[in-house]
Amino acid sequence: GMILRKPSSGKFQVAAPLPGTILKLNVSVGDVVTEGQNVLIMEAMKMENQVQTTRGGEVVAIRVKEGDAVQQDDVLIEIG
Repeated sequence: GMILRKPSSGKFQVAAPLPGTILKLNVSVGDVVTEGQNVLIMEAMKMENQVQTTRGGEVVAIRVKEGDAVQQDDVLIEIG
């Protein structure tokens, strides 16, 4: 399941659903994404997990790079 919070800035944040490692980013800053789109793949507990956004919009920031280790609830991607 994807966790999505709406911070006061009005951006939507795609957060890590569980601790793991970023394997592949499927989007770049400036890309327009749609609800349900896979935005990245992360490895957790030896499994590859597709992480989706539950909101559409423009990718305004990517907070991680491939190979980064993340903790649960870390912000991965911001969508404006």
